[in-house]
Amino acid sequence: MLIVSAPSGSGKTTLVRRVMEALPELAFSISATTRPLRGQEVDGVDYHFLDEATFKSRVEAGDFLEWEEVYPGRFYGSLNQDVEAIWSAGQTVVFDIDVVGGRNLKSRFGDRALAIFIQAPSMKVLEQRLRQRGTEDEVGVRSRLDKANEEMGYASDFDLRIVNDDLEVASQELIEAVKGFLRD
Repeated sequence: MLIVSAPSGSGKTTLVRRVMEALPELAFSISATTRPLRGQEVDGVDYHFLDEATFKSRVEAGDFLEWEEVYPGRFYGSLNQDVEAIWSAGQTVVFDIDVVGGRNLKSRFGDRALAIFIQAPSMKVLEQRLRQRGTEDEVGVRSRLDKANEEMGYASDFDLRIVNDDLEVASQELIEAVKGFLRD
């Protein structure tokens, strides 16, 4: 499995899309979440959008490989059935996942997982990116920045750290790292 984690606004989703385009043997694990849809997102494509009661009942049923309350009242998780379907198809599963979830998966799967931490070149750049995407109010931006400060402390728990200063360079670094992992 490939685990890509980062503080919000670091560019991990863009980088994951690029590595997926470059390497057809990869398949994306669609996360479940209790957060509302944003913009052009589609249920079952971008996320499995669940209400909190449904999410919690699926946790109780053991349906998640991993899950976290990433922000107060905002749950995210990876469904066992989705991951099993990808493995059954003979593909490598790709997780675009929060830092705590990434650490948990790496701890559980060890050398069977390549865990990559994506980071913005600075907290100032991260703040600019969060503000430019326009999906959060001021409280949301502050909350994500506070969380990013905490998450940066976990970067050493990952196999590789990529600084997303130049999207083309970061994309190539990620693609080459994944190719190397898949060859081993």
